[in-house]
Amino acid sequence: MLSQDYIQLEEKFGAHNYHPLDVVIDRAEGVWVYDVEGKKYLDCLAAYSAVNQGHCHPKIIKVLKEQAEKVTLTSRAFRNNQLPLLCKELCELTGYETVLPMNSGAEAVETALKAARKWGYKTKGVKDNAAEIIACTNNFAGRTITVISFSTEDQYRDGFGPFTPGFKIIPYGDAKELEKAITKNTVAFIVEPVQGEGGVVVPPEGYLKETYEICKKNNVLFIADEIQSGLGRTGKLFAYEYEGIKPDMVIIGKALSGGCYPVSAVLSMKEVLGVFKPGDHGSTFGGNPLGAAVARESIKVLVEENLIENSFKLGEYFRERLREVQSPHVKEVRGKGLFIGVELKPEAKGARRFCEALMQKGVLCKETHENVIRFAPPLVIKKEEIDWAMERVEEVLRME
Repeated sequence: MLSQDYIQLEEKFGAHNYHPLDVVIDRAEGVWVYDVEGKKYLDCLAAYSAVNQGHCHPKIIKVLKEQAEKVTLTSRAFRNNQLPLLCKELCELTGYETVLPMNSGAEAVETALKAARKWGYKTKGVKDNAAEIIACTNNFAGRTITVISFSTEDQYRDGFGPFTPGFKIIPYGDAKELEKAITKNTVAFIVEPVQGEGGVVVPPEGYLKETYEICKKNNVLFIADEIQSGLGRTGKLFAYEYEGIKPDMVIIGKALSGGCYPVSAVLSMKEVLGVFKPGDHGSTFGGNPLGAAVARESIKVLVEENLIENSFKLGEYFRERLREVQSPHVKEVRGKGLFIGVELKPEAKGARRFCEALMQKGVLCKETHENVIRFAPPLVIKKEEIDWAMERVEEVLRME
């Protein structure tokens, strides 16, 4: 079958909740993917940061196969020999005391929100059913009913009400707005240290530290959503490290399994996640031995192969190369590490056509917020591969 055959099948039988580029990927390795006709592409999206370790990393695949032949699922009704080790290794790596594993990023966000509310009622003393959680404009934390309830993207909300109450929205990047929004019922502030879907938006320097201190002063939990920005993507293990803070809760996912299996988690000190008692929260697949084994190896690969340092160094190089492009369309190049957004001017007529043109030249990336091209290749990328991509990016950014 050819690419067009697969596209027609998907269009006929699949729900139309995505608008993908028309490339049909058959196999992948490292930073490269191949379509069903055998054409080679450089992946500059990394499955929205899920394959930071590169596609089909041999060490992760080896562990995946070995564990799959032993036991894949026990449910949390029983214990397994992989989850305790994952919890220990994550805590040792991050400096937190407790891990609650889930599957998708949205599930982990829901977990953090539930923990924050229960902490508010049981520890802070907020009146029952009065808890408020503050979020920011242009946030993206998933697609569940509760998560879209604090989204400011009209499309994510259209047709899905009524919405979950208990959320306040403030402008991203303005610490004073957080201070004004806090009340006696505020239990948490959830924020992306770098907004991914919002257009790879980096807040003003000092913003995270100032909002963290405001939260501390008001006995409000600071929740960092590092699902996209964490695990090396921004050139640090976590993006919040740039400002020397330690959030009360950190939400991770995507690259936690190297793109090989859905694994997510919430990290915190025992005071926060300790509010959960048996039966309060759970997941049949959360913490399963297959996912835990894969996550353990994925973390090991990030650290042992110096992928975080590579992200920092090559991210600076990639951004500098992008800033050197003489293009009438580019408004701004921004980002941290290998998490890069190229914002186009309104008259450029949207980022989609540039992504389609890049695909034709063998570079895969995706538009976000209509006018931004996101570049976020696997962290295993090499300088010469960036140079290869930039030859094509320069051509496309100069087109009419």
